[in-house]
Amino acid sequence: MLDNKVVELLNDQINKELYSAYLYLDMANFYIDNDLEGFGNWYNIQAQEERDHAMLFIKYLQNNGIKITLEAIEKPDVTFKNLIDPLLAGAKHERYVTDLIHTIYDAAYSVKDFRTMQFLDWFVKEQGEEETNADAMVKKFELFGDDPKSLYLLNQELSGRVYSAPSLTL
Repeated sequence: MLDNKVVELLNDQINKELYSAYLYLDMANFYIDNDLEGFGNWYNIQAQEERDHAMLFIKYLQNNGIKITLEAIEKPDVTFKNLIDPLLAGAKHERYVTDLIHTIYDAAYSVKDFRTMQFLDWFVKEQGEEETNADAMVKKFELFGDDPKSLYLLNQELSGRVYSAPSLTL
């Protein structure tokens, strides 16, 4: 039986992951509206990943006999004015999600819920990768974004990203 606080945090994380998907779809739309389909592709794939993360949390709770409570997903509340804005917001958001995962992990640790901690280990590693990728996107844009030819090449590079489903088994 899972601790009530841990269940509450895990269930809330489902909503947070789905919000992340919405946020990344909004970022994808911004870039596509600005004729940067490669950047749009990057964030469409990010949105798919976040949806899959939500599904992993759902499956984990279901596998533990917990009823899922879905809440309304908020509309993204950010406005992008410059091409770098979504990249900066994405990096900030990934740090926020890392904090959320750490909070759940800490709650599981405090009640010696080793099964949930083991489940969350994958997300801890994943968030490290997400933060690294988001920071790299910002750095690349800072290096190349002001030069139209370099921005074109970076956009082309990002258009080659393909979706790969998470490898976590429950």
